[in-house]
Parts: sequence; C-alpha cells; structure tokens
Amino acid sequence: MNDYFTTEWGAMTLQDWLGLIVTIVVFLLMIGLYLYVFHPANKAKLEAHRHIPLDDDFPDEDIGKNKHEKNAAEDQK
Repeated sequence: MNDYFTTEWGAMTLQDWLGLIVTIVVFLLMIGLYLYVFHPANKAKLEAHRHIPLDDDFPDEDIGKNKHEKNAAEDQK
C-alpha cells in the first residue's frame, strides 16, 4: 500500500511544483471564502444581495451604463 501513496519529490518537474502550489493556494482561498460566507456576522451583508441574479428591473438599454450616465439621460427627458 505504501508503494501507491509515495511521492518522489526529487523527480518533480517545474510544472509539477507549479500545479501543486496553485492547488494549495486555491484550496486555501476556498477555505477563506467559506469562512467569510458562513460566518454569522456577515449574514446580513450577504442576505442584502441575495436577489441580484433575479433582478430584472433594468431595461436592456441601461445595461453597461453607470449611475451618472443614467441620471444624465433621465435629466434630458
């Protein structure tokens, strides 16, 4: 069984090391994100944005405009 789960660290190439480092960094970032999302102190802040994916209040022509451009367009009407 030990033969299947051993690693020859000296035989690892640059791509192997980069893949290992990227995997560990992504894993740690995911843990940090999970801790942030599931922490009770952040619940109200995150719940305020829960309907953003379903929000269809903006007409298609307003997509991509910032708040100042929208206000200027409304003032001209």
